[in-house]
Amino acid sequence: MVDIRKVGIIGAGQMGNGIAHVFALAGFNAVLNDINDEQIDKAFSVIEQNLARQVAKDKISAEDAQATLGRIGRSNQINDLADCHMVIEAATENIDLKKKILADLCMALNKDALVATNTSSISITALASSTDRPDKFIGLHFMNPVPVMQLVEVIRGIATSRETFETGKALVTQLGKTMAVSEDFPAFIVNRILMPMINEAIFTLYEGVGTVSAIDTGMKLGTNHPMGPLELADFIGLDTCLSIMQVLYEGLSDSKYRPCPLLIKYVEAGWLGRKTGRGFYDYAGDVPVATR
Repeated sequence: MVDIRKVGIIGAGQMGNGIAHVFALAGFNAVLNDINDEQIDKAFSVIEQNLARQVAKDKISAEDAQATLGRIGRSNQINDLADCHMVIEAATENIDLKKKILADLCMALNKDALVATNTSSISITALASSTDRPDKFIGLHFMNPVPVMQLVEVIRGIATSRETFETGKALVTQLGKTMAVSEDFPAFIVNRILMPMINEAIFTLYEGVGTVSAIDTGMKLGTNHPMGPLELADFIGLDTCLSIMQVLYEGLSDSKYRPCPLLIKYVEAGWLGRKTGRGFYDYAGDVPVATR
């Protein structure tokens, strides 16, 4: 297996900052990269808050928290990742954007370095084809929020070598996470099951079967889910939900994966959930209020 000591993460959004957090906490040196300095500042603020929460719950010591922060570097240039042993791409769920980032990355990266993607739905094989090292490319799909959620989906593309695959699996173990190995099919395991449920909940709202509150209350109390599907959709981001449903619909050519028109409308309106302050709930006040 490849010896991984320094890890780069491209994309300082909610997934990227969480991935940097768990790698640094596990003793790896991490570099958090984003073209937007403001986004990096926000990411470091979130990491500090999450570490403080872990300290308050006695999950880590204050010394561990400080050491973790000290192991995370910041970068707004792709060339800063040149000496990383592995780089994980955690950009927006858009295949063209991801392919461009990966192609640019490989021009800067050491030839022996591994590359991973945190995509939640896009073909690992397709993304690997935009790199100069498809044998050294793997999918490591972390769940959100990364510091809390235990699971990582490990996905090998058609060209992923056994060495890369074993290294990816070993990393998950070193992070103290649990892996689920998935074949390279659209949306893998978790989102292939989860997203159609969320989409069906949106259809249920769209068709007037129930209100936002009725649907979420029904699923929380009727199936013991910690969050209702519409609340969860807002937490994930409606744009991400739509992207994954489109990957499923186009990749599997089955009408049961057709995105709900209401989901499309909300994304067109810019109502993307928590991150924009409005989705199936309005987040302007202290308590989220259902919008339908």
